[in-house]
Amino acid sequence: MLHRKECSNGMRIVLEEVTSVRSVTIGIWVKTGSREEDPELNGISHFIEHMLFKGTEKRTPQEIAEAFDGIGGEINAFTSKEYTCFYAKVLDTHKELAIEILADMLLHSTFDQTEIEREKKVVLEEINMTEDTPDDIIHDLLAEAAYQQHPIAKPILGSKSTINQMSKQDMLHYLQNQYIPENIVVSIAGNANHNFINTVEETLTVQRNETLSDRKYLSKPTFHPKQISQTKETEQAHLCLGYEGVRIEDELEYAMLIVNNVLGGSMSSRLFQEIREKTGMAYSIFSYHSAFIDSGMLTIYAGTAKNQLYIVQDKIHHIVDQLRKNGLTTKEWENSKEQLKGLYMLSLESTNSKMGRNARNELLSQGHPSLDDIMKKIDDVKLDDVQYILDTLQSDSVATAIISPE
Repeated sequence: MLHRKECSNGMRIVLEEVTSVRSVTIGIWVKTGSREEDPELNGISHFIEHMLFKGTEKRTPQEIAEAFDGIGGEINAFTSKEYTCFYAKVLDTHKELAIEILADMLLHSTFDQTEIEREKKVVLEEINMTEDTPDDIIHDLLAEAAYQQHPIAKPILGSKSTINQMSKQDMLHYLQNQYIPENIVVSIAGNANHNFINTVEETLTVQRNETLSDRKYLSKPTFHPKQISQTKETEQAHLCLGYEGVRIEDELEYAMLIVNNVLGGSMSSRLFQEIREKTGMAYSIFSYHSAFIDSGMLTIYAGTAKNQLYIVQDKIHHIVDQLRKNGLTTKEWENSKEQLKGLYMLSLESTNSKMGRNARNELLSQGHPSLDDIMKKIDDVKLDDVQYILDTLQSDSVATAIISPE
């Protein structure tokens, strides 16, 4: 059963009761990410995520970690282009302590200058690690190629220069303008009843900010079929291709997911079977769709030997062209719908995934469709919808990112 409450300050709380488990997952979601950032402060959302673990007015960083270790729980966080999440999973008997600590981190972190300087070193090492992982950083390059100067093109981690120049005042100002009740959703899933909503509301008392002078309207990104190449000493060449996708809640969202599944989203997909299984030219090859509030991108990734890069690229284009011209086979059409429904159902078997689904629905789409509703939407996808998506996958409308030793 799903319970929802909009608090007097604008914060929203959603709770899904799962009485068959003894755990509770609590997530505090904030509708701010890297696309909200000014260019000179790229990475500040992610850096603030780190800093909320670095001590509060009554807890040291070690005490925050020990509090969850001491009850057999876990705490973590992540930042995306459009939201930031802090979450904890604990036994149901410790849920009150979990929300109290999360609220303490959100409301009373000290942003100690010594901790800021120390954490800058940590984030810089995280950036170094990403730059040493070409199959990771190439997705940032593709976003830069496709979205150019738009904020959504910028990396979530930021750059070394932006991290080094961030100040405590920058962080506090960003918090004041972004971490506001209207931007916050608390999502709970697990063995907790609706009374726990009142506990959360009383514990997490976020004040309204009546002076939001620099809140920006998020402009829709324009998709550009550009190419970016980077020379790097790697064992493989890495390739990413991107096609313009669909936004969250687009009426063609499920048609796009079917196209992705057939193209490269499963082991039976055309890309996996043709390029890995039949030719052995890649170990890792796949596709995925990223949906944002107002846009989206269908991405294809492949890693291959440097002397095979352009052969693999041509093969990918050929596979996409054949799929666009000839459409899905009857078997692909039937199997892809069942695969999609199965993957969706299986992905919601944990309290973590239920918490995340409900939070994203509340934060980004304002709706909570049931599983039956979603199954029906998948069943209702028409072949014409799929073909409409396929017709957009033109060779002259693809963005490209390449990392290669030559």
